[in-house]
Amino acid sequence: MRQSNIYIILYSAAITIVSGGLLAFASISLKPAQDANIALEQKKNILSSVITLDEHADITKMYSQKVKAFVLDFDGNVKPDMKAEQVVVAVEYKKAPKDRLLPVYEFMSDADSTKVEFAVMPVYGYGLWNNIWGFVAVQHDFNTIQGVKFQHAGETPGLGARIETEEIQARFKGKTIFTDGKLMSVTIQKGEGNDYSGDAHKVDGMSGATLTGKGVNNMLKDYFACYENYLKKHSAVNQ
Repeated sequence: MRQSNIYIILYSAAITIVSGGLLAFASISLKPAQDANIALEQKKNILSSVITLDEHADITKMYSQKVKAFVLDFDGNVKPDMKAEQVVVAVEYKKAPKDRLLPVYEFMSDADSTKVEFAVMPVYGYGLWNNIWGFVAVQHDFNTIQGVKFQHAGETPGLGARIETEEIQARFKGKTIFTDGKLMSVTIQKGEGNDYSGDAHKVDGMSGATLTGKGVNNMLKDYFACYENYLKKHSAVNQ
């Protein structure tokens, strides 16, 4: 009986070690592919905050042709020793705003490669249940929103999770961040079915998702403040 117990223990240990080794090997082997897929998805989200992508679009080629990426500090100065892909926005979000590294993705004009046509900024925050994040694109005036792309980790299906839908995201297009040089941000309103076409800083809300809307509002206000110096510098140049 003692030998039988030892055998079972040794056999179980061997299985555990072998299985753990195989899982570790698989994880290490698959990591480059996983990282590549994550990078591709991010490029897709950056592009789709500005333009409507064809399902057969070559994301990598389009991104390399159109986008110039770099990193800023809170004062709007470029960090020449940093690359945008090195910055993990979820990690930076935990820092005080003035200490964050801030990636920017600029779309250069096809007609004039020295001019910025659109600028895309990552945003990050907390919704009702978990983290929310995305990208906000502004037009060449560095004030008017061209588009947004929001995602979430656990908002309620059919309610707060609607921030991922084109219906909700389209409401932000054409809204503005500043009025007379003052940061105003853009806010989702409580309730749904109201017309805010005459208000440059308000968008219609989501029924039953007030707290997710507040999370989006806090996220945008927080990150627009982080990017304010960058936006104002370019806005002044382009006026």
